[in-house]
Amino acid sequence: MSAEPDLRVVVEADGGSRGNPGPAGYGAVVRDPGSGDVLLERAGALGATTNNVAEYSGLIAGLRAAAELGATRVDVRMDSKLVVEQMSGRWQIKNPGLRPLAAEAARLVNGFASVTFDWIPRERNKLADALANRAMDEAAGKPVRDVIEPEPTAPPKSGGNGTGAKAAPRSWAPPSLEAATRLILVRHGETALTKQGRYSGRGDVPLCDEGEAQAMAAAARVAGISRDVAAVVASPLQRCVRTAELIAAEQGDIPVTVLPDLIECDFGEWEGLTFAEVKERWPAELDRWLESTSVAPPGGESFQAVSKRVRGALATLRSAYPSSVVVVVSHVSPIKLILRDALAASDMFLHRLFLDAAGVSTVDMWPDGGIAVRSVNETAHLR
Repeated sequence: MSAEPDLRVVVEADGGSRGNPGPAGYGAVVRDPGSGDVLLERAGALGATTNNVAEYSGLIAGLRAAAELGATRVDVRMDSKLVVEQMSGRWQIKNPGLRPLAAEAARLVNGFASVTFDWIPRERNKLADALANRAMDEAAGKPVRDVIEPEPTAPPKSGGNGTGAKAAPRSWAPPSLEAATRLILVRHGETALTKQGRYSGRGDVPLCDEGEAQAMAAAARVAGISRDVAAVVASPLQRCVRTAELIAAEQGDIPVTVLPDLIECDFGEWEGLTFAEVKERWPAELDRWLESTSVAPPGGESFQAVSKRVRGALATLRSAYPSSVVVVVSHVSPIKLILRDALAASDMFLHRLFLDAAGVSTVDMWPDGGIAVRSVNETAHLR
């Protein structure tokens, strides 16, 4: 009997959504590993969904295309750190919505003699990304141009670390900031409710006189971090907009952009009350709220819901301002949730971190998923 032919291919896959969740699409390319020639292309629109769902859809489409060619060995290359790490078994799949997609991808993987997963930078995944964007444009009825193959990039050689790629050297040296999006997170200045320790969610209270002074001090601190701010974005509530205006003025009167998803948590019936007052009137509800981010105050919003919209806002900012400095002026809850995710902390972090009015925190984020928290709740400028 003759041996089965051993056909190795490279699959490059990507996906994206415009809004996260929003209109989404995926793209996948199957290449000859020697020449880099494109053997098959796949693309499609998905309706409204998330980036991660679209990325998994791209992977599945690429694996199916490789199977159609009769491939026995597949080297998958994606710029999605999440998909690569989850499919390699190093990260858990915590999102229930991704588990069926990961299971389908795993079923396809089992049909090959071997499959490796490698992370590649976005600039080396341009064709799959372009196919995904073309699918989204077609679904939206926008003019569509032909997708032109970028200049070929030699594929990386497989290494021996079990992932198909040579592991990047680890180092304590700070990474280059050239590709990072730097977020300077600023809590708004003080209001009358802040001074009294009252829940201040959707109530549109203005800065008090001391809050104005704090916001001006925060503006000076932001200028000390960077004089090259690309954008200042803010919650729509006036205490944030005013704080952002003072920061923008210090940067040379750049415009302030309002992002509704940066608004504070809706505290519902607890709005304007102190913690002690809430504990007296809603003891059981307060305990449940403190125990789980899925629980909302009566008539209000859970931290899980806040987290979902804030993550969407950050995805938009990182896409719109790559390799740039962005000032985000928001409230306690959104900033705590951003820092929780950046530090890979548990939900208990939300109740253990204190953020001062006009406090400043700095986070750097890289396209490959890398994150560096530079500072948390700086307040020296307020003294």
